[in-house]
Amino acid sequence: MDRTAPAPRPHLGLIPATLVALGMIMSTDSLKTAPTVALNAAPGQFVWLWIGGGVISLIGALCYVEMACAFPDAGGEYSFLARAWGRRVGAVYAWSRFAVMHTGWIALMAHLLADYASALVPLDGGARTLLALGIVGLLAAINCIHVRLGFGTQAVLVALVALGFAAVIVAGFAVSPPVVDPLPAGRHHLGVAMIYVFLAYGGWSDMATLSAELRAGPRGMAVVTMGAIGLLMVLYVALNAAMAHGLGLPALAHSTAPGADVARAAFGPAGAVLVVMVVTISGLASINSTLIVCARVTWAASQPIPALRRIGIWHGERGTPVAAVLAVAGCSALLTVLAGLTGNGFGAMVDYMTPVYWLFIALGMAAAIRLRRRYGAARFPVRTPLFPLFPLAFGAVALAMLWSSLTQLGPGALIGAGVMMVGVGLEAVVHRRAA
Repeated sequence: MDRTAPAPRPHLGLIPATLVALGMIMSTDSLKTAPTVALNAAPGQFVWLWIGGGVISLIGALCYVEMACAFPDAGGEYSFLARAWGRRVGAVYAWSRFAVMHTGWIALMAHLLADYASALVPLDGGARTLLALGIVGLLAAINCIHVRLGFGTQAVLVALVALGFAAVIVAGFAVSPPVVDPLPAGRHHLGVAMIYVFLAYGGWSDMATLSAELRAGPRGMAVVTMGAIGLLMVLYVALNAAMAHGLGLPALAHSTAPGADVARAAFGPAGAVLVVMVVTISGLASINSTLIVCARVTWAASQPIPALRRIGIWHGERGTPVAAVLAVAGCSALLTVLAGLTGNGFGAMVDYMTPVYWLFIALGMAAAIRLRRRYGAARFPVRTPLFPLFPLAFGAVALAMLWSSLTQLGPGALIGAGVMMVGVGLEAVVHRRAA
């Protein structure tokens, strides 16, 4: 790699970086996942699952903060895995982020946006898919123009989403709780409930990609990470407690749009419009942040591969990897179309992404232990508490979630795992040619 070539430069202060990091994990998919959590949680567990999910996510994030402070890199998790397990594992991870996890998330959020929009303006399946494609194209164009426009857009969108969540929280506690019969006794699937809780908290591993663009120095990543997850826990716990209060758990468990239902009960028809606006802004923020992250991982992974050298170019004047942004947008558009053909784009993408996500989280936790032993504690300005207990504990959680996703989700989980294995084959071909 030519070290004189344009590369990421520190330009983010602590406050804008925290807003961008919050946008990487905060989205209104929590409004979509809450009914599934309520349906699969045992009585009295619902709010505690959201508290526990936030605490466990913070533990996992602290393990990544240690690595991000020691090895700041725009590739984030890719750089940790490649450093710990070799370039070949890093390449498979980058492929999986590109073809399964990040682009699958973009397709998921684009369909979620289109579904909520159709609640106001009736749209058939084809029209919803076209709307989802238009959203992906618009945000990709914004991120190609200039890095400050992409990050600035993210900070504004996140602030608006937080205000929208606050409105839904007020609505949930403002209405009188309905008198409802309890959920019928049945088999509760704690594994499924936690899959959807962690889906809402997911994205904290992406925050490491900010480490090369943060002005606050190595320890700044710890401040940004803990601040973002702490804020998110407060919002999510209050939001879900408010929806459970305003609708009652049985109604929440069977609602298709619980945020809209509770806002409508408090504010009338205007409440439903409010929630659609919140979902729209949140979806835009989530897609925008994922484009930012995936483009940087793709840029970092493309540099050692001659055939992908054009994608591995950082545009110096614009401060962004333009070719990588376009590649990510193209793959996301393809998945958006394919998901639209299933008739349930949101559910299809949850199944598709989840197993691969948890596999690499488990490898990331193992990488935290391996890198600490390889380089020694002196290399790490910020250290994980109770090391190696935290990475071992979260690695065990990741393996449990991997097993639950493979055994309890739909066939899309196996398809996602199959696409990851295609990446293993492609990496082997590239490695053989390079040798």
